[in-house]
Amino acid sequence: MQDLTQTALQRVDDIAARHGVSADAVATLLRAVSNGGGSMAQFSHPELGGMGQWSQGGMTMVGDMFNNGLKYRVDSLCNEVAALLRESNPFVPAPMQGGGFNQGFGNWWPDGLGSPAASGAQNDMRYAYFPASRRLAVQQNGQTRLYDTAYHSISGVSQQQGGGQSLSFVSDHGTVRAADLQQVDGPPSPHRQAVQPPQPAWRPEPATAWQPAPAPPQASGGNDGDVLAKIEKLAELRGRGILTEEEFSTKKAELLSRL
Repeated sequence: MQDLTQTALQRVDDIAARHGVSADAVATLLRAVSNGGGSMAQFSHPELGGMGQWSQGGMTMVGDMFNNGLKYRVDSLCNEVAALLRESNPFVPAPMQGGGFNQGFGNWWPDGLGSPAASGAQNDMRYAYFPASRRLAVQQNGQTRLYDTAYHSISGVSQQQGGGQSLSFVSDHGTVRAADLQQVDGPPSPHRQAVQPPQPAWRPEPATAWQPAPAPPQASGGNDGDVLAKIEKLAELRGRGILTEEEFSTKKAELLSRL
């Protein structure tokens, strides 16, 4: 654990004591969560059930798949080391290499970018996203490049195939390719203007209050014959004793009022 700062070592020992595991197990998870951008991890340690995976707010898998107590312990440990990573960088900065880039396990990105909100590694590539300075740092094959993320908020790697030719990242606006971002030399100017996402070409028309369609005008005298036919039917029912005289008179008056 020589790559951890003295403060981080103390925190690791404290977490290990509270959860009943070794400091080496906690340090293993700390490195795994760091490589997973602070929200996921792939790890292997005998105290943690061998090989396992963890994602924040998602599923926790351990080698002893039916040991729910171990799953709960791993989830709690990963959440604690993720919080530690958010507080500060627990790794000792490696010696500076040419070009002003830190190539070690800790801060390998250029100075002046601030703290990354997301970072991780995949195959021979690692990345770090800095929302405050709107920069994405990507290191691959020993070479570090900086990109202006514009209005994108990077949260993870989408895919990497063909030696980085299709390197893509997950953004709040969908998948964005590194090739589609503008490559830059360093941190932005403090007087930069905010970049707005593209607006849709169409805009919905404002909603208007619904108005019922006017009722069609009724033709005068068009139902006279129908009313008279109904009165005749009522008279027939009265003659057959089905309707009383009072019922007949009421219905007749009602029909005549429609004329």
